[in-house]
Parts: sequence; structure tokens; C-alpha cells
Amino acid sequence: QVQLVESGGGLVQPGGSLRLSCTASGITLAENAVTWFRQAPGKEREEREGVACIRFADMGTVYLDPVRGRFTISRDDAKNTVYLLMNSLKPEDTGTYYCAARGYGYCDVWTTTAMHFWGKGAQVTVSS
Repeated sequence: QVQLVESGGGLVQPGGSLRLSCTASGITLAENAVTWFRQAPGKEREEREGVACIRFADMGTVYLDPVRGRFTISRDDAKNTVYLLMNSLKPEDTGTYYCAARGYGYCDVWTTTAMHFWGKGAQVTVSS
């Protein structure tokens, strides 16, 4: 059975940092493109936006414009875990963050329906 488990969310002040983790069992993340999505308060599942992705083969990364330069996605194959380091957080970064895996992906597909596996999400709240 495949499971993706997010952790590391919480409440942080504007300008602060958090690191999210996505740990997998039942699949090897190195064989998947892993995308971090976020769902803003009041939005539906279909409105989740992908913010960062790491490719399966060369660990190349892609970022959504609003987070580029502030967020860093990385992968630890020994721990079968993908991380999202979020710096200089803003109130508009608030939401539930989900990791999603797409087998042998190249981060060229960002639609929620194209993802093969999902975690249950981690809440991130940026507020003073």
C-alpha cells in the first residue's frame, strides 16, 4: 500500500521559515516526479496549485513564479523523503500543503488529476 505522509507544518510569522517533509512508503520517490501543491483556504481540491516539483531522474527542479527564490525542493533517496524548505514566508502562502507523486515524471504536468498518489496534507499558517 502506497502512503505519502507530510509533516513540518505549523504557524509562523511573516518572514519566517518552515521545512515540510514528504515521506513515502510503498513507492520509491526517486522513480517519481514529486510536486508540492497548496490549497488556499476556501478553495476546492481542483483549485490546488502546484508550487514546486522535483524530477525523477536528474532531480531537476521547477518552481511556480510566486515562490521562486523563496522555496527550495529537495530529495533524500536514503530516507525516501522529499522536502520543501520555505523561507521569507508571506500571509498568502497560508494553506494546506500536499505532496503528490507521478511515476517517472518530468515536472511537465501540474494538474491534480495527473498525479498518481497524494498525501493527506500539512497545514501552514503565516500570520502575525
